[in-house]
Amino acid sequence: MKRKTPIALTICLFLAFGCSSPTERPASAPPVITPTAITIATTEPVITEEPISYPLSEAGPYDFGTRQNYKFTDPGRSDREISITVWYPAVLADGATPSSYNFDTAPNSSGAPYPLILSSAKVGSIFGPHLASHGFIVVGVNALDSSPNWGKWLINHPLDILFALDQVAATPLTGLEGMIDAEHAGAMGYSFDGYNSLALSGARVDPEFYLAQCAGAGAMNPPPPEWWIKYNCEMNVTWDEFTALAGPAITTSEDGLWQPMTDDRILAVMPMAPEGAWLFGERGLAAVDRPTLIIGATADDINPYDLEASYIFEHLGTPDKIMISFIGEDHMMVESDEPAARMKHFAAAFFGYYLQGQEDYTEYFSEEFVSQRDGLAWEVYQGE
Repeated sequence: MKRKTPIALTICLFLAFGCSSPTERPASAPPVITPTAITIATTEPVITEEPISYPLSEAGPYDFGTRQNYKFTDPGRSDREISITVWYPAVLADGATPSSYNFDTAPNSSGAPYPLILSSAKVGSIFGPHLASHGFIVVGVNALDSSPNWGKWLINHPLDILFALDQVAATPLTGLEGMIDAEHAGAMGYSFDGYNSLALSGARVDPEFYLAQCAGAGAMNPPPPEWWIKYNCEMNVTWDEFTALAGPAITTSEDGLWQPMTDDRILAVMPMAPEGAWLFGERGLAAVDRPTLIIGATADDINPYDLEASYIFEHLGTPDKIMISFIGEDHMMVESDEPAARMKHFAAAFFGYYLQGQEDYTEYFSEEFVSQRDGLAWEVYQGE
């Protein structure tokens, strides 16, 4: 994230979503990741007479609000304009009727500051209200969108997200002063945006692997779908332009791998139906150094499960890696209520543990939890 034509690929990716300048951020040692205790209002699941299959798929203790029109300019990248949408814990006014957006609702500072989760605004529109209700701030970068093929966005999108992180960390957002704990941040993404969160995990581009894969794609046995090769490898012929955009601060190294596009404040990542396997390769994925939860769809018709999610998971270098496979689901599962509710549960549990210090939440994304639920498989699905 069975086979689509190139046109269908573009349409599906469009629907599914589908830092400071790199010269200012040298590569640093891998952070030591431990759950950090943070004082927040209780986020324990609601207890009812009937057991809830996915407890954290229920809304949390907060209302949520949405604010837009925060705009920034990145002087390190030709004054590139970046704007964000923010979802946050809020208090609805007496008599107010909750909506799908709750624009400019008064913030609830009772548990502030809240850990930060970074994504595109597309992913934020699906997961932001839910995660805000569980005590997170979700910052979605606007105008991050899919493309007919790989290209410059593979550099621009992660750097846009990192620049947004720098901005919200440096200067309080108007109306949300004191609400954001940018030192405890996570990243999540779906489809092409799953690549963004994977890039933010510490993964490193492996140019030699990527160029070799594209050069030999047609001779593979079995070969990948032609449209998938076209989507991933059209950038092969404009590689010099891609390298120039990244710049020497990213591309220069002693081991042939590019420097990671990430930040030590990002403590955990959650790529869903992701792509990026051929760009990072085994060596680049081995550089991932923070907790990572992969969500894969076994019948993914856009980012094929065996070529993307399972390959990525198997080669991640971090010891804190988890993969939950959604059996029989395709790339568009995020638009279906039940799979989306499951993903919301796992996001609240995963980030609750690593960013909020909710130690009891490990059971909600454990092998035992997953194995007891129909339609899920722990790690790589091997079939019946």
